[in-house]
Amino acid sequence: MNNYRYNNRKSRFKSNGDRNFRKRSINVHKNHNDFNTNSDFKHKNPGRNNQNAAKLVDKYNNLAREALSTGDKILSENYLQHADHFARILSLQEINKENFNEKNNIIEKNFKIKQKDSQFEENQKEINSENKID
Repeated sequence: MNNYRYNNRKSRFKSNGDRNFRKRSINVHKNHNDFNTNSDFKHKNPGRNNQNAAKLVDKYNNLAREALSTGDKILSENYLQHADHFARILSLQEINKENFNEKNNIIEKNFKIKQKDSQFEENQKEINSENKID
């Protein structure tokens, strides 16, 4: 009688061949855009640090100084190369800012000139209309 109970319990569980329910089918693709309402969203600078470039230059210079004080010249050079990289990024950012400011200044000057021209034309029209009345 004991064997009967044991066999009955054993049959309650699935055999190893029936455990396919745990495997994922190959053809099922997960849609990653289910939760994203804006499918055109892109990061501004993917793969870039969000920290300030000037802070990173200081950070890597300090790390290079520490590595040199411990006697590791190779690691120090590596950190100095990182610092140089971020110094170049910083200089490029400054150049871009200057170019942007110059373009804005030119646009402002052109806008002011156009405003003066339109005011001059309006004044000329008023003068011409007054001259015609007299």
